[in-house]
Amino acid sequence: MTFSDTLIQSYSAIKTQPVRVLLIILAMSIGIASVTVLTALGESARLYIVNEFEALGTHLVIVLPGRAETTGGHPPIFGETPRDLTLADAQALFRSRNIAAIAPINIGAAPVSTKGLERETTIIGSTASLRRVRHLNMAQGRFLPDTDTNKILSVCVIGQTIKNELFAQQQALGQWLRINDRRFRVIGVLSSEGQSIGVDFDDMVIIPVTAAQTLFNTQSLFRILLEAKSKPAMYKAVDEIKDIIKARHDGEDDVTLITQDSVVKTFDDILMALTLAVTSIASISLAVAGILVMNVMWVSVSQRTSEIGLLKALGATKRQIMYLFLSEAAILSIAGALTGLILGKATLFILQTVYPDFPVYLPTWAVFAALAVALLTALIFGVLPAKQAAEMNPVTALRRK
Repeated sequence: MTFSDTLIQSYSAIKTQPVRVLLIILAMSIGIASVTVLTALGESARLYIVNEFEALGTHLVIVLPGRAETTGGHPPIFGETPRDLTLADAQALFRSRNIAAIAPINIGAAPVSTKGLERETTIIGSTASLRRVRHLNMAQGRFLPDTDTNKILSVCVIGQTIKNELFAQQQALGQWLRINDRRFRVIGVLSSEGQSIGVDFDDMVIIPVTAAQTLFNTQSLFRILLEAKSKPAMYKAVDEIKDIIKARHDGEDDVTLITQDSVVKTFDDILMALTLAVTSIASISLAVAGILVMNVMWVSVSQRTSEIGLLKALGATKRQIMYLFLSEAAILSIAGALTGLILGKATLFILQTVYPDFPVYLPTWAVFAALAVALLTALIFGVLPAKQAAEMNPVTALRRK
């Protein structure tokens, strides 16, 4: 028997059992569709989170007050709390030659109002460098001026939501906006940025950092954002930042540094592991399909005993008989896998239509992996029935009906 003869014989045998074929294809397609959809959702979630963090900036380093680790024991009684970050600390970081831009951040909530309209929103105090560090774009006007941070300026930049809520029927540029008991002139409107890791710049007002400290009656900073000159420079800058802050804080290493790469890698590893775990669970349905393939092939072998005996009497070898039944399993598994891929892609298309803001991505490797796993499952579970058929004695097989 040639390879083409084997395929023709297998296809002819498959056509004689349409109900069993339909059950096998259905079981295999459900398994493949489940694996495809869950893999795509897991991979899409991973890429979405990674892209969100990458959109925060380029070679970003975040400096937060306080150490990330704890040492155990009772908390100190007499005020040994970490020092606050200050504007002087932020300015001192320019000693590092690996830092391209520094944006000190002060944040708080306050009511903003104009001409009888009022809205509670988030106020961010920063400098002109924030636009570079966070890759912000302007729709109108200009960003905060690049002036001495100690100079208090009564100007602000607003997001699209603030503009639409408070200046819907008029030009926002040049208008006065009251924040608490102070007035700020609007000099710019941000482009619609949407939400990024829970931060919505559309619903924010950005003012100079010194003005924010005065507004909220504080000298401390919420955090400091830094942009390194390059990826290698980012790692050098981390060590230099620690040394500078330690020298300024009387030898205390009381800040936490977070690099963009470390955050991205952490989420990437977590979501990749989650994707693999969910996909493994979905693969159980493929095992069920494989058992069904084996059971159907057992029945097929028992019903085709005479045919097997005739083929062996005509000179078919054990290997050829085994290949005959394995090719049937392979054809059925591939048909089920292709049907499952079609169902999976249809499901993903529906999900993308219902949730257009969430990009659904099916990696190419998942498609080939699904086909390979389906084929491997069918072959593994089809070995025993095929082996039984190959071991039959031709005389005994021809006597059976």
